Amino acid sequence: MGSRRPGRRGGRAPRHPAVAVRRAAASDAGRLTRLVRASRAYEGPYAPMVEGYRVGPDYIETHRVFVAEDDGTGLVLGFYALVLDPPELDLMFVADAAQGRGIGRLLAAHLRQEARGQGLTGVRIVSHPPAEGFYRSIGAEPVGTVPADPPAVLWDRPELLLRVG
Repeated sequence: MGSRRPGRRGGRAPRHPAVAVRRAAASDAGRLTRLVRASRAYEGPYAPMVEGYRVGPDYIETHRVFVAEDDGTGLVLGFYALVLDPPELDLMFVADAAQGRGIGRLLAAHLRQEARGQGLTGVRIVSHPPAEGFYRSIGAEPVGTVPADPPAVLWDRPELLLRVG
């Protein structure tokens, strides 16, 4: 999700006739957990962050979690979780096999729409360091750095603000 493509700045989502974004259901918990744990973005030094991580049914019911799904196969291509109070993008993952297909941009555009619909003007993003370029490419602005918090997070993380109002 860290690559930039010319002409895509500002969060415009490409068309995805075979991809639907829908509200996650508690029954999606296992698939979302597997997507997080299998992410190549969290290999090597980043592995401890997702080791044992679980997206539970209670999490899905508590927060605004949305899934990008292939309309034909039902395959989960990615998802995001928006926390409303305080407004923050808690999770955004795109399946490794779906990288480069615009799924992250599609989810980001949906996130903006969802946040506006909830009356928010901006959403805080504490980024996985390799994903900072992606968030900046959709218009998120750097506002600081969140220090490491061992043992789960061993590195500083960029803090950004995505304006949606």
